[in-house]
Amino acid sequence: MPRPATAMKETGGSLAPHLRRLLDFVEPSADDVCLDVARGRGPLAAALGPAVRHVTAVDAQPARTAHEAGRTPTVTFGTGPVRIADGDPPPAVTREEKLPRTPAGEGPDDARVHADATALPYKDGAFSLVTARFSLYSTGEPDRVLRELLRVCRPGGRVIIADLVRGNLAGPDRDRIERLRDPGHPGVPSIARLTEMIVSAGASIRRLDVFTVERPLEPWLDGAHDSAAADRIREALTDEVDGGPRTGAKPRVIGGELWFTQSWAHVAAEPI
Repeated sequence: MPRPATAMKETGGSLAPHLRRLLDFVEPSADDVCLDVARGRGPLAAALGPAVRHVTAVDAQPARTAHEAGRTPTVTFGTGPVRIADGDPPPAVTREEKLPRTPAGEGPDDARVHADATALPYKDGAFSLVTARFSLYSTGEPDRVLRELLRVCRPGGRVIIADLVRGNLAGPDRDRIERLRDPGHPGVPSIARLTEMIVSAGASIRRLDVFTVERPLEPWLDGAHDSAAADRIREALTDEVDGGPRTGAKPRVIGGELWFTQSWAHVAAEPI
């Protein structure tokens, strides 16, 4: 039975339970120099800040957005400037800003940059810890993004991928709901597809955590493409609860509200 996600709050105060689970899986150390790649302002960078030496957060828009926005030759972070050697691709950075400090005022004076996830503006092996939460499939071509994450991770470092998955025997029905909410959604990969992609990119998988999350529908629908799409999703899930066609979302009614399930995976990989 999936465990309901009863606390989804991820900023301020205590961490959401699933963000805490990811942070425990990451096993950050005080010596880590971390890069977190997210689409938008993901919460993981702020959560990592007090536990590591330094964290740089990349807000990775799709490649076409980053290219159109312009580029600069240097990105700096707490351990000094990271410069792109002559002949390397120019960095896809548009601006840099400061991450908010933790409520206790702890943690390094961290940086946030805007960059293309398929052309990160850092030298090979610049970081000991690289994280990507729900961004591998939403910030560009996933194979190219993954190769970049591994490239900027130093030997003996860790790349942590956290993303949606589906069981190896599950069909693609679940993708229909995701694409109703977001027409550009690339589909949910199977566990086997995700791990095979990581190995093919040149990494060895060290740890894997796969679990099911049950969450309320309405907050998730806040990100729907439009109200008509949200209505279609509600209708499809309500029909399934009443015995209609399966959507792959396993909906049920809890306290008079629709809830649905997702499968999440945390993967810890090491560059070879």
